[in-house]
Amino acid sequence: MPSLSEETSGRVERLMPGSTIGIIGGGQLGRMMALSARYMGFKVGVLDPTTNCPTAQVADFQITAEYDDRTAIHDLAVKSDVLTYEFENVDADAIDEVRGLAAVPQGTDLLRVTQDRVNEKRFINEHGTPTAPWREVNDFDELDAALDEIHYPAVLKTRSGGYDGHGQTVLRSDADLEQVRARGDRGGGFPPSILEGFVDFAFEASILVSGNGKDFVTFPIVRNEHRNNILHMTIAPAEVSEEVARKAHELALRLAKGFELAGTLAIELFITKDDEVIVNELAPRPHNSGHYTIEACSFDQFDAHVRGIAGWPLEQPKLLSPAVMVNVLGQHVEPTRALIATHPEWNVHDYGKAEVRHDRKMGHITVLTDDTAATVEALEETGCWADLDPRATAEA
Repeated sequence: MPSLSEETSGRVERLMPGSTIGIIGGGQLGRMMALSARYMGFKVGVLDPTTNCPTAQVADFQITAEYDDRTAIHDLAVKSDVLTYEFENVDADAIDEVRGLAAVPQGTDLLRVTQDRVNEKRFINEHGTPTAPWREVNDFDELDAALDEIHYPAVLKTRSGGYDGHGQTVLRSDADLEQVRARGDRGGGFPPSILEGFVDFAFEASILVSGNGKDFVTFPIVRNEHRNNILHMTIAPAEVSEEVARKAHELALRLAKGFELAGTLAIELFITKDDEVIVNELAPRPHNSGHYTIEACSFDQFDAHVRGIAGWPLEQPKLLSPAVMVNVLGQHVEPTRALIATHPEWNVHDYGKAEVRHDRKMGHITVLTDDTAATVEALEETGCWADLDPRATAEA
């Protein structure tokens, strides 16, 4: 394999083009990560249980196995110079076991923090950054005590796992609490959990930060619109005050330095009506809300991730144009495909997934624009996303 200089932390001084990056996880994030890596001259391998997964379609090789298959992770490490991952539900212990075979620039501390919502909240708070009020809860007695402090409404989340709203239960009243109790009585048990108080936010936002272990850069703060607990649309940049933008960028840099971040980290935010910036969750990888960067920025979140794990210098990205990004879920594939040819302003990204399923992320569309409000309206007026229109839901 090409030579590389490793630090004791598992980082690389500088990875040379021609080296191989092994990606654990073969979905759309891995696909776009692989495309960036290949443009930079790297080879790419992927570990994923689905044959010809989205990442494998643009990679040099695939190891077809489950994500927690330690033999497969070992084999990927043997064939790679550097390992990375496209989602956080990766076996951190398995990655630690192969550090002598391939560099792991992101380390596993970041994984272990973001895999556990209690550890995550504690890390964020310890680095001087506010979150929603929260309590660790491991049984119904602790849940009752936590509700006495936090009050309704609140959201009960499992400590680990879950995405796009899975593993979460909103508690607005005693009736909701009784449903949780009944689920436990039916054998559902009470998994280790966290109770979070609601935040009276004006809107949801996110910010990306990338690093090479020593130096860190931030992308613009963007506004996110969720429908049915799934990201529907991202508007870049978010219309916020200079003070909010400053707070967001400063907290992103604080967290990146705390992790000695290599690669890209996404930080999901709540912006309150009085311009407070509160962290909701962290994602230790490129993020759905950062897809706009592919067309709208001087370099994108995937370029920054690859440069970061390769130990390359990073330049502060520039927003070249305002943009709107909208997700294409399974139910939106047919209507959007029918209109693609007549919308030259659409930058279409098809993830190459073989099976179309309702609410499954199948692709996204980004539109560069000088008027984000008009672009949002134009996208909604196509009717492609009518099933997610809250106005239609309210009328029904």
